[in-house]
Amino acid sequence: MAIINLNDLRAGLGRDQRLVGLDPGAKVIGVALSDVTLMLASPYGAIKRGKLSVNAAEVAAIARKEGAAGIVVGLPLSMDGSMGPAAQAAKDWARSLSEATGLDVALFDERLSSAAVNRMLVAEADLTRAKRAVAVDRAAAAYMLQAALDASRPDRP
Repeated sequence: MAIINLNDLRAGLGRDQRLVGLDPGAKVIGVALSDVTLMLASPYGAIKRGKLSVNAAEVAAIARKEGAAGIVVGLPLSMDGSMGPAAQAAKDWARSLSEATGLDVALFDERLSSAAVNRMLVAEADLTRAKRAVAVDRAAAAYMLQAALDASRPDRP
């Protein structure tokens, strides 16, 4: 399997197949899941970041259980859009994840997704800092996956 273009990933899905969205952080990987119509992303959970083989097995199990046939991994580009060390590490991790899970992976710009989610949780959800920390990883994954779904819609102008 490989890193492929987001539009190609979406086009290659079968009927009623979903996408898994991953926001890989240093300690936690946020997980989101699309619906089968590829219109809506929802927070799914979080995985403790560890060995690639363990994380890949967890992601593969989620994909099998939920009928997902592809993965979208958040790519933390620099603010100027360039590939810094964090983006290169995410790209390398995504490539290894694809090989380990047997699923195609697309990368999608996730700049400011965690910041946007944090602002929303502070303003709207009135969560304590501790509860916000638990929610932000999976919500950031859903935010990134939703943006990817919107950007890759076939009917988009």
